[in-house]
Amino acid sequence: MKVLVTGANGFIGKNLTIRLNELGTQVKAFTRDDSIQDLESLVDEIDFVVHLAGENRPKSERDFGVVNVGLTQSICDAVRLSGRRISIILASSTQATLDNAYGRSKLDAETFLKDFENETRCPVYIYRLPGVFGKWCKPNYNSVVATFCHNISHNLPVQVNNPNFELNLVYIDDVVEEFIKRIQGVKAEKKELLVLPEYKIKLGDLANQIKAFRESRDSLITERVGSGLVSKLYSTYLSYIPPEKFSYSIPVYGDERGIFAETLKTKDSGQFSFFTVKPGVTRGGHYHHSKTEKFLVVQGRAKFGFRHVGSGETYEIITTSKELKIVETVPGWSHDITNIGAEDMMVILWANKIFDPNNPDTIDHKV
Repeated sequence: MKVLVTGANGFIGKNLTIRLNELGTQVKAFTRDDSIQDLESLVDEIDFVVHLAGENRPKSERDFGVVNVGLTQSICDAVRLSGRRISIILASSTQATLDNAYGRSKLDAETFLKDFENETRCPVYIYRLPGVFGKWCKPNYNSVVATFCHNISHNLPVQVNNPNFELNLVYIDDVVEEFIKRIQGVKAEKKELLVLPEYKIKLGDLANQIKAFRESRDSLITERVGSGLVSKLYSTYLSYIPPEKFSYSIPVYGDERGIFAETLKTKDSGQFSFFTVKPGVTRGGHYHHSKTEKFLVVQGRAKFGFRHVGSGETYEIITTSKELKIVETVPGWSHDITNIGAEDMMVILWANKIFDPNNPDTIDHKV
């Protein structure tokens, strides 16, 4: 399979080209550096066209028609001349329904392709895309997501004129995977297609969410980035961080027993920390009424001691980094941990609640 991608150096084009290469698909690129005359030879070598090239900020409105319609016609002419049955994807826009120069040019390109399909029986797939966001989108151009992510990650101001304005968005990886389905021959139910899921978010909420990503480094409280729109916005935000900001420091507290550091906090699933313990030193000696914890010794040798607060029953667990084992604390049992090895011990700790100094749920009690 060989695929011609027009606009291959653009935002969608870069993402699509890299993904196709990963799948072993050979890509022929058509960019602004190429001429219309190159299309005929390119089309002779390919099996599929993904037409992404377009004009959205021309110096003159006339250029909308020259590029958005004219290039589409040239592609169809080259396919027709080849005499081969070549499928075409057109990345159109939801603005094709609007009465403006850009929207009219997109609608004209769609109409031309539909007529071309009826004439040649070459399959045509038209996607009216809303705002597309994701890595490598040019900021301060035509994507508010890219602009907000770039500016906020670089500590630059953002402007929100109408915080209640609602955006319709699709994520770049979803766009790419949808196009690849068509390239791989997965049948479509209709010719005017959608990329799903499509997300809706108000402009003010978008700005606040991206600011929250930046602020999470200071608070250590992560946003809910596991799925959905927030997950995709977070990936996008991170892609705009400059290399010198790839890492950040966290506060570390230490005394004669070792060090302790909180590494990550969540809004509803507790927090992660780690600590070290010097040889022969015991840490802990308390119990919780409700809070629970999981300990994992990743360096050294530990003895966990437990005592039931009500009955006085005791229990011990020995664990080492050579046999990774999670040890849980149980409400109503006091517990401590002793380094019984010869080297500093390191322990990863998860607690189901973020530590609240005003309500610590931590009561001293000797094991």
